[in-house]
Amino acid sequence: MDTSSDNGSLPPQLIFLKRLVTALGVVMIGGFLVLIAALVIRLNADPLPLPDRITLPEGVTATAFTQGTDWFAVVTSDNRILIYDRTTSALRQEVTVD
Repeated sequence: MDTSSDNGSLPPQLIFLKRLVTALGVVMIGGFLVLIAALVIRLNADPLPLPDRITLPEGVTATAFTQGTDWFAVVTSDNRILIYDRTTSALRQEVTVD
């Protein structure tokens, strides 16, 4: 008995189904590789810098930055959250994190 994959002995519907499953597998593998590449590129990107108009207090470094509709917030290395006004860039509020 010959165990080679001879498509001549298969009905045309099964040949089509075999090709369709193979194409689906190739597309899924390609999509997975694109997803992994996008994640690697995104995670290795440089973080966004703070806006130039925000000046932090002397000796303080920023560890996180977020923004709302009319404010910026900077989390500092000394466990404070500094909230600045978006239009004037003035310090609006300071929150100490315990």
